[in-house]
Amino acid sequence: MRLKTTYILALTLFSIGLKAQTIVPLQQGHSISIRGLSVVDNKVAWISGSKGTVAITADGGKNWNWQQVKGFEKAEFRDIEAFSDKEAIIIASGSPAYILKTIDGGVNWAVKYQKTDTAFFLDAMDFANKQHGFVLGDPIDGKFLLLETTDAGETWNPAINAPVALKGEAAFAASGTCLRITDIINIVTGGTHSRLLISPLQDMVWADKPLPLTNGAASRGAFSVAYGKKQTIIVGGNYAKDKQKDSVAYIIKQPKIKLKNNMPAIGPSGFQSSVEYISGNTFLSTGTPGSNITTDGGKTWHKIDDLSYNVCRKAKKGNLVLLAGDKGKIGIFKF
Repeated sequence: MRLKTTYILALTLFSIGLKAQTIVPLQQGHSISIRGLSVVDNKVAWISGSKGTVAITADGGKNWNWQQVKGFEKAEFRDIEAFSDKEAIIIASGSPAYILKTIDGGVNWAVKYQKTDTAFFLDAMDFANKQHGFVLGDPIDGKFLLLETTDAGETWNPAINAPVALKGEAAFAASGTCLRITDIINIVTGGTHSRLLISPLQDMVWADKPLPLTNGAASRGAFSVAYGKKQTIIVGGNYAKDKQKDSVAYIIKQPKIKLKNNMPAIGPSGFQSSVEYISGNTFLSTGTPGSNITTDGGKTWHKIDDLSYNVCRKAKKGNLVLLAGDKGKIGIFKF
């Protein structure tokens, strides 16, 4: 009897914990798709999206200052990296491909990189620190485009040894999180092949691991990777059939990266375009079918919200977690 009571109490506490984790909409209604999101701290965050749109908040997401970057009204700003309320870098996918930087809160934007060649398509950006960062682009001549800066985004040059791409393989410009930089460069891919590509940050020598996520077509594969203290979580799926739940998430154990098949017992509820580490064994993921959470390092996932978002990110310094998506939708994760 005592064991039964303990089991019921555990289930009750678990249920209460899940209910406490909710997503609260903050804004929506703008006719743009938001895919770039960078949360600096508990007050400052930036977003970027379609129609050359950028916005900044200085009060934790309650109010946003929206702008169209002059001369880039048709640009698709698929990712943004912010360092303060004054300094940020955005990438424009498509043709022309641009990297822009502001040091005055978005009043002025300077072009730091541009390519008019239609082969160039920029997917994601991430930084190891303020000085050292990378931009990932779709393959050109059999290799992924990988641009590197060592001066805080002032200049960008091709990385010395970019990873080789398989035929039909690419990266997804869905949330800016198919590229993650720690002391290791992490890239997840999709298309005809779904892989994890990893290399030391300072000495670029690439290793790769095929991922058992849905792949084999342009709409399928791995879309996002996030590092926790004990696990690395990769999510994706098929955005063309976003309710499919098979092969959506994958777990890698740390600190030694054990590249073995490790699928969840209960996965996220369909296609997920972004995943973010929250704390402990907790990760948040989101996509067009809704948002999901795991509190056991990716073994089991539970849907907590039905709204469609493209990206979720946590503050670099702090605990603010925001989400953003189509129609100018912005939400805050309460936990």
